Amino acid sequence: MENILLVINVVLALVLVCLVLIQKSEGGALGIGVSQDSFMFSRTAGDFFTKATSIVAALFIICSLSLTIVSRGDLKPEISVIDKIEEESGDTPEIPEN
Repeated sequence: MENILLVINVVLALVLVCLVLIQKSEGGALGIGVSQDSFMFSRTAGDFFTKATSIVAALFIICSLSLTIVSRGDLKPEISVIDKIEEESGDTPEIPEN
């Protein structure tokens, strides 16, 4: 199951990168630039690439979360890392005889 989700996650990541790179740069990123096209945002809101990018991004996030949930099932609760470090450093250091 993990392998299938991992392959789907990689494919979605590649598709998402391609969709972002294909989109036309509108120049007004983060509201810095103002152009005449930004007032007519109804055309750009219905753009195919914009919708496809948001759908693929949502699928990528869902796939990543499900991959994390599935992979956590294999973990067995053991002693914590801090306890392991305290056990290893439990020996008191010896003072050199100089």
